[in-house]
Amino acid sequence: MSTLEIRSLACSRGDTRLFRDVSFAVAAGEWVGVRGANGSGKTTLLRCVAGLTRPDSGSVTWDGKSTSESGAQFRSAMLYAGHAAGIKDELSAAENLRDALALREAPPSDEALRESLGAVGLGRIRHIPARRLSAGQRRRIGMARLVLDPATLWILDEPLTALDSEGEAMFASLLERHLQRGGSALVATHHAIGARQAREVRLSA
Repeated sequence: MSTLEIRSLACSRGDTRLFRDVSFAVAAGEWVGVRGANGSGKTTLLRCVAGLTRPDSGSVTWDGKSTSESGAQFRSAMLYAGHAAGIKDELSAAENLRDALALREAPPSDEALRESLGAVGLGRIRHIPARRLSAGQRRRIGMARLVLDPATLWILDEPLTALDSEGEAMFASLLERHLQRGGSALVATHHAIGARQAREVRLSA
């Protein structure tokens, strides 16, 4: 099973140093929580790990290989979900989910779409345009993607935003199932998540 390793990572925003000398690893079957005050660099850290932001220094490796060199191999193993839900208003929940998975070259069957959206409480409204859904319902579309996406590494930025207690419990269950299957996750969150946690990385503003 593959392991994500972060070594001596540092990143700045303009003249402001967000973090430095951040090192940790996430093995198969583990998840690591990234915590810190607003502005401490949690989102930037996740983007550096996902290859979306270039750090000032340090390295990120997956399965012993630099992610900057392994390229497509790492991207196929990773699912990155930013703080915003990333939902297209004019498309339905089912269409948003289908398009997101098509980009991952993992198009779902109609049955799989129905089952995944039903599992997160969107079954009856799966054909309603996303603009008519609440913030929490839009967030659940992303949870349905977690059910279907083949990625082994989840990198998630505040996945519990706008979710009610039922939604938070659903997410914890999905995360636990992912870990049991040998997956791993790096999660930036202000919330407690009811799933076993390997360790915590705390950034200071």
